[in-house]
Amino acid sequence: MDKALNLRKLVIIFGIPLCIIGMMVLLAKSSVFNANSSSLSIGITFDLLLTVPLIYFLLIRKTSIPKTTVLPFLIVGVVISFLILPAENQHYLNLFKTWVFPVVELSVLLFVIYKVRKGIKHYKLKKTKTFDFYSTLKNTCYEILPKAVVIPVVTEIAVFYYGFIYWKKRKLKNNEFSYHKNSGTIPLLIAIVGIVAIETVTVHVLLAKWSNTAALIFTILSIYSGIQIFGFLKSMLKRPISIENNKLFLRYGIMTETTIDLKNIDSVTLSSKDIETNKETRKLSVLGALESHNVIIRLKEENMLIGLYGVQRKYKVLALYVDDKIEFQDRINKALKDYYN
Repeated sequence: MDKALNLRKLVIIFGIPLCIIGMMVLLAKSSVFNANSSSLSIGITFDLLLTVPLIYFLLIRKTSIPKTTVLPFLIVGVVISFLILPAENQHYLNLFKTWVFPVVELSVLLFVIYKVRKGIKHYKLKKTKTFDFYSTLKNTCYEILPKAVVIPVVTEIAVFYYGFIYWKKRKLKNNEFSYHKNSGTIPLLIAIVGIVAIETVTVHVLLAKWSNTAALIFTILSIYSGIQIFGFLKSMLKRPISIENNKLFLRYGIMTETTIDLKNIDSVTLSSKDIETNKETRKLSVLGALESHNVIIRLKEENMLIGLYGVQRKYKVLALYVDDKIEFQDRINKALKDYYN
């Protein structure tokens, strides 16, 4: 019964705005519109950009649906208006795109920043768990943004944050372990950034002889790729592995992560022997065979490894590199002993 009511509510919430959008599209294609395109274009513009988002907001304001989901309806309204209205009748649409839409985007960004700051204060007050910006940002965005856009948005913000904002040295606590000092990953990523920079200059010169536009696009994409790699690199220094609250938090910067309940650990073995990765056996590092491992964790039950942009893979055996592998193994064994006692 409750499921039927919830389904009916969702149909109403999304059905009414979509019906209005559909009516506007049909109106723009009708003969009536052709005879009165100037006046009707104004009405269609305001309905798609104001009426639809407002009605959707009123329908969700007392539900658990994030209020920021109004933004996708706003974007859809802008896109549809652009597609169905004649260019000469897009005056108000252009005004909206120029003056209103940037304000809306800025407001959403400021709201996200406010919520993240609130989350940071919450961690500092409770002090029951080590603060992690990426996790806090992700949890915050899941509360206020549509789920489909959370991971891409969080990844882009995190790349910029770790790459260019967070420069303070991260001091490890007793329950934390680094994994970048002796593995060779950092020099490898630095080398990749250097190669990207050199190739960008070379290819830009060659492409410019054929097309300045193509050269510019390639250069922008290359710079963007370099920035991302730099952000990934810096995040490895700031997101250590940790053991707390009967859980093992395994992180490889913002590139991969997994959380393991201590009771699910079958064994922790110190080994650098090559392993064959498959559906059950995986490596924490995104570099795969390019990076060595010195610890193998075997689980009693399958768990989930979350990669870039939310890609999920199941595993039962996980290989990883830890700088202080002996202390890591001892700490897990002690935590397991304390847990079962």
